[in-house]
Amino acid sequence: MTVNTLFLARLFPDRDRRRQVWGIALPIMGGMMSQNILNLVDIGMVGRLGDTALAATGIGSFANYLAMAFIIGLSAGVQAVAARRLGEGRDAETAIPLNGGLLLALLIGLPLTVALILATPWAFTFLTADPAVRELGTPYLQIRIASMLAVGMNFSFRGYWSAIHMTGVYLRTLLVMHAVNIFLNWVLIFGNLGAPELGVYGAGLATTLSLYLGAALYFIFAWRHARERGFLQGVPSRETLRQQFRLSLPSSLQQLFFAAGLVTLVWIVGRIGTAEVAATNVLMTFHLTALLPAFGIALAATTLVGNALGRGDADDAARWGWNCTALTFVYGLAVTVVLVPLAQPILAVFLTDPDTRTLAYLPMLLWAAMIAFDTAGMVLMNALIGAGDTRRAMWISVGWQWVFFLPLAWLAGPVLGYGLLGVWLVNAVYRTAQAATCATQWAGRKWAHIGL
Repeated sequence: MTVNTLFLARLFPDRDRRRQVWGIALPIMGGMMSQNILNLVDIGMVGRLGDTALAATGIGSFANYLAMAFIIGLSAGVQAVAARRLGEGRDAETAIPLNGGLLLALLIGLPLTVALILATPWAFTFLTADPAVRELGTPYLQIRIASMLAVGMNFSFRGYWSAIHMTGVYLRTLLVMHAVNIFLNWVLIFGNLGAPELGVYGAGLATTLSLYLGAALYFIFAWRHARERGFLQGVPSRETLRQQFRLSLPSSLQQLFFAAGLVTLVWIVGRIGTAEVAATNVLMTFHLTALLPAFGIALAATTLVGNALGRGDADDAARWGWNCTALTFVYGLAVTVVLVPLAQPILAVFLTDPDTRTLAYLPMLLWAAMIAFDTAGMVLMNALIGAGDTRRAMWISVGWQWVFFLPLAWLAGPVLGYGLLGVWLVNAVYRTAQAATCATQWAGRKWAHIGL
């Protein structure tokens, strides 16, 4: 066997390794697809209340994502440590990081919830100048922020179930949550079954109630499946909490800066024109939807790398990173092949104005051409997180987005006048360069010496 053949054989996973990846990734993909369906149903129900209601929930949801971004990062510490313990054969301790994540969610989530709810009326004045939208959107955002504790706990549970290869629990819980959310939307938005007609506020309340229901279900499943692994068996030590906080903080900051970067990008494009903002919304929606399968594989990489390092096998950890990257790269190439000839008809479904479609067409082709590199970079970044190298992953993400992409997007678009195409050219360079940086860091193996 030649050197190149041997390299390719190790790069692409065999059947057994593919089975392990898909066993973790597929339930996560299913859960994310159900989230997309829920979002569409939410839009459809709220849309019946009128444009003002739709604008209020749209702005509120975006602001809520920014508010939740920090606490979402708690899952990284739980998953990295739990996966390492499983690989070390310390099964009775795999749920200890989960206990730590839940406690951190409580300690961080409660004061942050109170502060953000109090700040919402003031903050909403910066989000929209329309008083009618502010009137509906402020209580909607406040009730959504009230779910922060549940979100922090739910993401900690997701990290744990992913780490121990039980993502089916995550999928089942998410499906129940989303079904209940849709039912409560129907009841609370429109006042069905004798309930008060709460409109936009009812949509937010339905989401918050379903999130707390999901947290309760996770506790029940964990009590059944993880009690013997240390779930709620004592308070985590101060050192355990400190270690998880050190691991989670970079990921939390990474999530926060990424969410803020999306808001900044929309603001930059808004300086170009309204049609460009409409095109950007469609492009970003396609981008995030296309990333869903790759994100499932990325979370599988986080777990499998952590398991391998727990066994003390850095070579196998490195191979898992490359294996998951290869799978997503092939997926990205397939998306490119399918999307390029279908770009125009797809855009026609969402953009009725032919001039706006023309604005979006070339940027969409650019995005389609580089998605394989984008997905590969995302997987390798999550592999670094699985190895406990959360700080390096944060600096790669924040550095490329805030030091390179956003300043040059502002320069290329509003300043130099290259419009949306100029912004997306910079975006293509940014995504590809970020992926190359992740690949270089993964190949360098500095992550192999991090102890958890």
